[in-house]
Amino acid sequence: MFEKLKLKILDFLATIFISVLIYLDEIIDSIVTVIITIVVSLVLVNFFFMPIVVNGSSMFPTLQDNSYGFSNIFSRRVSGIERFDIVVVYLEERDENLVKRVIGLPNETITFTNDTLYVDGTPIDQFFLDEEFVKEYQDSSYSGLFTNDFTITLGEDEYFCMGDNRPRSADSRLYGAFNQSQIVSKDIFIIFPFNLFGQAK
Repeated sequence: MFEKLKLKILDFLATIFISVLIYLDEIIDSIVTVIITIVVSLVLVNFFFMPIVVNGSSMFPTLQDNSYGFSNIFSRRVSGIERFDIVVVYLEERDENLVKRVIGLPNETITFTNDTLYVDGTPIDQFFLDEEFVKEYQDSSYSGLFTNDFTITLGEDEYFCMGDNRPRSADSRLYGAFNQSQIVSKDIFIIFPFNLFGQAK
């Protein structure tokens, strides 16, 4: 009788032990999954994609205030920066990321005259601007200009960036040209609002 009781106790303890092992295994699996998720997220955010929030109307109508999405860090590092890329620029004095469009590249002379963009004296089509939006502002503006006239010559490592909503954008006209190191990512993929879902052009 004592042997039967002993066997029952051992069997009970073995069941508890196995249950504990299974439970611990599940906990360990969950912890490992969380750690892997965190590591992958950190890698993605630091080397591939960064979340962005568009603040203000400086890129309207291309991008709207409070638009949410991602920008490509990897593409910026691999393919470099090209004219008319939409980029995220880090503004150190305000500790803030700005979403702007690259207009001028290093060593170029950028001129705006009567709303026409000239690069080293050659007129360049600003195909990305909304013609109806521009015309509406020109008709209501005292100067009749969407972009005020100016000329600037860029240095060796300088990029001139502007918002698509020129009259409402604080950009290189205010802060000066940006260095390549300040441009942290390029290409914007909007996930909200849904009417703008997709890559911003």
